[in-house]
Amino acid sequence: MKAEAIKENGFKETEIGLIPSDWDVVELTENCVAKLIMGQSPPSSTYNKDRKGLPFLQGKAEFGSVSPLPEKWCTKPSRIAEKNDVLISVRAPVGDVNMSPFQCSIGRGLAAIRADKKSLPYFLFYYLQYSKKRIEDEGTGSTFKAINKSVLEHLKIPLPVLSEQQKIAAVLSKIQQSIEQQYKIIQITKELKKSLMNRLFVEGLQDEGQKETEIGLIPKSWNSTKICECYEFTKKPRGFAIKEKTKIPFIPMELISEEERITDKYELRDKFSSGTFVLRGDLVVAKITPSFENGKQGIIGNIPFESTYATTEVWPIHNVKGKSDINYLYYYLKKPSVRADVAGKMEGSTGRQRVPKNVLENLLIPLPSLKEQEEIVSIFISLDKKLSQAKVRKLTLQALFKTMLNQLMTGKVRVKNLDIEVN
Repeated sequence: MKAEAIKENGFKETEIGLIPSDWDVVELTENCVAKLIMGQSPPSSTYNKDRKGLPFLQGKAEFGSVSPLPEKWCTKPSRIAEKNDVLISVRAPVGDVNMSPFQCSIGRGLAAIRADKKSLPYFLFYYLQYSKKRIEDEGTGSTFKAINKSVLEHLKIPLPVLSEQQKIAAVLSKIQQSIEQQYKIIQITKELKKSLMNRLFVEGLQDEGQKETEIGLIPKSWNSTKICECYEFTKKPRGFAIKEKTKIPFIPMELISEEERITDKYELRDKFSSGTFVLRGDLVVAKITPSFENGKQGIIGNIPFESTYATTEVWPIHNVKGKSDINYLYYYLKKPSVRADVAGKMEGSTGRQRVPKNVLENLLIPLPSLKEQEEIVSIFISLDKKLSQAKVRKLTLQALFKTMLNQLMTGKVRVKNLDIEVN
């Protein structure tokens, strides 16, 4: 882009609200704007997963963020969408859209909207995203809402000239591509972290060879050790107490993230009836299903208190200086195989089982030297930092996309005079 978007004052009132005075309001299928193809399911006997025939899309279930991911194919399609048709969900749910990246067969849950002489595919795609609520409101049905052909045929849309449609779509596409890039970074980083969890706790960092133990192969210099032999489970360390305050700092279960540390997460309560005493730097592990199974655990970090209280539904684990790194245990307990092992020893009724304290205390873990613990931790912390940054960028870009979608589709921000590269 070589210029800033321009706001203009020339608007007119229409049946779809205020739009720029040089835009038209048209029905979706009128006068060479777009063509509509309602889906129709082919015989189920023609379905296959061997990629024979055309990809078959039944409804929104196969939708991605922009393009669908087919799970079935069919050899005798009834209705066909072409590449760059807009696919819209017409039943349960209503109004979600994707772009077809290929020729495909569409079932009764979808319709295809094909840009004609007066419209461009991606302009229609983004405008239909913007109009999702309006389209949803047209749905009928007591259990599952659906829209019929007439609703889409007569849907009113604004129509800038083709050159402005192209620039509107280009701006939104660039933001969406950036969102996709952050999503890929998040997925790749998660996969890397998962892979390293499976490797580092088995092979270590020193390439020293391995030995067989009760918990499987571990590096030769490591020990297979009970958690209680290198970490403490004391309820309330002697000498610590929360001084009288107007408000009591308290960490409830909902503030213990399954992926991130507890930093400044806490509530201030006037009083509490019960709680678990914790120190800054403690690891808290959920002891009740489903929180434990969902990975709820965290390290009490940058709260402005040396000591505080947490929900009674966690076990607090204290560090032992000079011997163990609480962060090492934090990451080890994130391993799905470890959580599955502990879950198999839970007690209580089916609906609400608990992790007994002695199960955690006696859980065997692979324990390297303190120095190697810290080196392993630094790798995972750097990955978590990268994940956190990518998530923040993604959320920021999603908010920007939402704002720009509204501003561009109502003409509150104009891009017709932008010198922008379009594909």
